[in-house]
Amino acid sequence: MGLGNPGAEFERTRHNLGAEVVELLASRRGVRLRPEKGTRALAASSRLDQELVVLAVPQTYMNESGLAVSALMRRFRVPGTDRLVVVHDELDLPTGRVKVKVGGGTAGNNGLKSIHSHLHDPGYVRVRIGIDKPPGRESGADYVLHRPTRAQRDALDVAVEVAADAVEVIAREGVDAAMLRFNGDATP
Repeated sequence: MGLGNPGAEFERTRHNLGAEVVELLASRRGVRLRPEKGTRALAASSRLDQELVVLAVPQTYMNESGLAVSALMRRFRVPGTDRLVVVHDELDLPTGRVKVKVGGGTAGNNGLKSIHSHLHDPGYVRVRIGIDKPPGRESGADYVLHRPTRAQRDALDVAVEVAADAVEVIAREGVDAAMLRFNGDATP
């Protein structure tokens, strides 16, 4: 599940990095994200090795992401949150840094808050893409909804690729392998 906001005005903003990762994964798999009936999301299913993987992007605003996530989990009969991977932007990581973790708090991310409130279980896997804290007195809400500078965008383009790689490692080898590979200091 790649978090973001729908609509052209939010494309390439910091808050839509999760959606960018899922779109890249769909492209890599040769599938097209399409509206999934009754879910308020775009989705596509594909096989990764022998495993069925569903790629999805909510078509709700970020603060209602849990509506789409819970509907998709029911639609595809996902047995538990340990089978859910959520990709999102993270203010608490430097720009371009990618980290994988299981469970935890929301760090103020309204998409994660919504998912928590709908699933009642924070035990899902997160692939977090660092966007850094806003400079000066700019609010976090304004900062995430704006497009990054050119230098930041270059770093984030690399991070989107790395995050997509992390999701594939999670699907193929498991979350522990992904944490070992992507949480070290050498990862961008």
